[in-house]
Amino acid sequence: MPPHPPSSPSSRRAFLARRVPCPHPGCNRWFKTAPALKQHQSSVHNFTFSSDPNATIYHHPPAQPAPGITRDYHEKLTGVTCDASGQPVDPSTTPPQVSDKSADDWGPYGNRLRFETAEFLFQNAELSAGEVDRLSELWGHSLQTDGGGMLPPFTDHKELYQTIDATQVGDVRWDSFTLKYNGERPTMGDIPPWMDMTYDFWFRPAFSLVERILANTDFDGEFDYIPYRDFAGEEQMRRYENFMSGDWAWMQADKIAADPSTHGSTFVPIIIGSDKTTVSVATGQNDYWPVYLSIGNIHNNVRRAHRNAVELLVFLAIPKVAKKYTDNPMFRRFKKQLFHSAMTRIISSLKDGMTAPQLMKCPDRHFRRIVFGIGPYIADYPEQVLISGIVQNWCGRCLAFPNDLDGGGAPWTREFTQALAEELPPGVAWDEWGVDASIVPFTDNFPRADIRQLLAPDILHQLIKGAFKDHLVEWVGRYLELEYGKAGAKDRLADIDRRIASAPPFPGIRRFPDGRGFSQWTGDDSKALMKVYLPAIEGHVPNDVVQAFRAFLEFCYIVRQNVITDDTLEELKDALQRFHLYRKIFQELGVRPEGFSLPRQHSLMHYEALIRLFGAPNGLCTSITEAKHITAIKKPWRRSSKHNALGQILWTNQRLSQLAAARADFEARGMLPPSHRTFVGPSSDSPQLQSTAGNTEVMEEENDKGLDLDEDENSGIVDERPGLAHSDVVLARHPARNRAKTGAALAIELGIPSLPILIARFLAEQVQPESDPPPRCPPPFTGRIKIFNSAIATFVAPSDPSGIGSMRRERIRATPSWQRGPARYDCVFVSTDDTQDGMLGMETFPCALVRWFDRIADARDELTGMWMVAPSFLDDGSHNLAVIHVDSIVRNAHLLPIFGKEYVPPLVTCHNSLDVYQAFYVNHFVDHHAFELVI
Repeated sequence: MPPHPPSSPSSRRAFLARRVPCPHPGCNRWFKTAPALKQHQSSVHNFTFSSDPNATIYHHPPAQPAPGITRDYHEKLTGVTCDASGQPVDPSTTPPQVSDKSADDWGPYGNRLRFETAEFLFQNAELSAGEVDRLSELWGHSLQTDGGGMLPPFTDHKELYQTIDATQVGDVRWDSFTLKYNGERPTMGDIPPWMDMTYDFWFRPAFSLVERILANTDFDGEFDYIPYRDFAGEEQMRRYENFMSGDWAWMQADKIAADPSTHGSTFVPIIIGSDKTTVSVATGQNDYWPVYLSIGNIHNNVRRAHRNAVELLVFLAIPKVAKKYTDNPMFRRFKKQLFHSAMTRIISSLKDGMTAPQLMKCPDRHFRRIVFGIGPYIADYPEQVLISGIVQNWCGRCLAFPNDLDGGGAPWTREFTQALAEELPPGVAWDEWGVDASIVPFTDNFPRADIRQLLAPDILHQLIKGAFKDHLVEWVGRYLELEYGKAGAKDRLADIDRRIASAPPFPGIRRFPDGRGFSQWTGDDSKALMKVYLPAIEGHVPNDVVQAFRAFLEFCYIVRQNVITDDTLEELKDALQRFHLYRKIFQELGVRPEGFSLPRQHSLMHYEALIRLFGAPNGLCTSITEAKHITAIKKPWRRSSKHNALGQILWTNQRLSQLAAARADFEARGMLPPSHRTFVGPSSDSPQLQSTAGNTEVMEEENDKGLDLDEDENSGIVDERPGLAHSDVVLARHPARNRAKTGAALAIELGIPSLPILIARFLAEQVQPESDPPPRCPPPFTGRIKIFNSAIATFVAPSDPSGIGSMRRERIRATPSWQRGPARYDCVFVSTDDTQDGMLGMETFPCALVRWFDRIADARDELTGMWMVAPSFLDDGSHNLAVIHVDSIVRNAHLLPIFGKEYVPPLVTCHNSLDVYQAFYVNHFVDHHAFELVI
């Protein structure tokens, strides 16, 4: 008989706020009672690494939490700073220099010009060897023509590559090993070829990669040395953000601290992620299986922005055989064993440091004693099946049965899985318990590691590609076909496509000129469709279907938030309950008569527990590894000769790492300016009135570059530290040409006779802000004006793809001709009441023409959960217009027409939908910042 499965864990105990502060200099710990403080003082501030009883003890000052946050730090693993010999030092002591080299030592590059040329040619321009040779030849000819007899920085690609290869910093070389099948062989018949093959694994030592990440000074200030728990507000609710704020890091620290020799050390969780990728189908199936490595101490926004926080660890071998062997049980078992054997070997260099602290340099340049531990594993569901040793369609985290996954079950554990493998025949373990007894997960070879509890949440594949695209969107098509027949379904799907295509432009949003009818979906396609799909299906499907989509989208956007509290988790549970309630409509309609026992939808049930364990899920997602594919695999493959491309890919990654490390070294020594600057925005150097009523010059110059979507070089991720509290909006650098120069002329151009009066009122409010009430009939403005076609909004948006400072930038457009086509006038959020949050603090929505929209109701639409607005009109029937200060603009807003049950007329496009329709939804699903802003 198999042992009883482990019982479900009891309810989580409440963590109370600490009220008594520790008086030790630099210590930020708070305690509930005086005895607790005394115990803390005796256990934390009285230990030493030295055998000298007179040694001075220092405590690392933890990072200060945000205002209003109470932070509770772990008592034992406290990140004590050390010198190079491992003895504790005062953290205020000046840390060792990054390098003992002089400030003019450019290493193999010789001078700044040669380094920046190498960086530009190899990293920025990504030139092939032949292109480097041609450019060097032309450069050399130009210098000879000038008669100076000088040579270009590099004479050919060989000299360039040799110079980069000679860079000493960042030099973690690739190594390899081979594995081969050594099990039983058939006694009769042919031996399958895969049994005689050797499989190559190219890797970089895990210890060396972690050492390099830890020593990267670019992470200073974005790095947690101590596990902590944050509490917010008077209720002192838990607050989950970066990885070290979760319960898992704290519990691991408790286990490590059972050994007194580890006290004062720093716990470094090793985050691993793997994801197969195909670089080209056209030239043959070129598959690669990379594994990436990061550490949990780095803040989530930095890991998402990469900045060398995610390192390429290994290229796994992909066994390939003739089709007749692909389903052979022995071959399938061998592939799994091959993976786990390789991963055990690759991670083995970290094993000693999982029990014995290792002295290593950290981002603040101080040394600390480091204890490693295997942390979450980032993978999609097929790879979760492989790495956890479960059977397809079972859950890798709990004992839920595949015919009733949402019934839940107790969590898997290493001990229970091993007991099943020992007590039951393999076939019974496979069929009745979903366990592949022939597989020993690689984590079983390391202390404190259980892969069954380390499977990370995967927003991209579980939610976006899985439950949304593969399930819900497909089910809508099936419903329409069941309800209206193939012809009727085709007609309604065509209207849904027209609704999607008519969505107004928005920075960063992918447009669907032909709707969602394309053959091959990408993750970006699914993300973009999520932003506009809900209003598009309203009226074509039952209300319960719309409610199911609304609940699911709200779940997705909640888990993507950068900070999640206990209140947020209650909202998450509510969204999940509503989703489970309303999705039943698909079963009742015959779309899913078999129910919803689907692994990817079942995964939603684990998100609350995973957030409590690992912090906000946006720091652990396959979107991070997929983004890394671009720089680590796909671009290096494109610049290769395509023949035996793996070796060239390895060299490209090696050289990119060396260039990045060289730049960091030169910056740290003051030889190059910092590449990450605090953004303060351009200064206002003109007293003249500036208007965003319309512009063409700047946008026409940008559009000549053939920029796709709604992006330009001033939009997207900002790799700068935030120097602003919330958002900042500045006008374009240059005014538009061939536009009106006075208020009267602009009034004629725009057809707004009252414009000079509106400008005058605005100026009166600015010049006499204390006037109450402001003058209603000032003399019309007659001075000169400058017109700008666009403005740039920069804001902190940590829940969206953003730079190392969690900032994004987007362009707000107001132009009579966009991309040499129709006019484009963007909508924006405007703050009209600083005392109110969300929509209640934004009474209306002005567009770039300063035409207002009013809320239709003081609450969200019950069906879609969206705010509804309509154009605002004065008593005489004219548009409600205003001139507002640019500082009151928060950022772009996205409005979607309320289609109801009406079909979209053929002439409606994304360019005119804001003019054709008279009521709109405020699309808070357009990105995660808008979801949090429009409450």
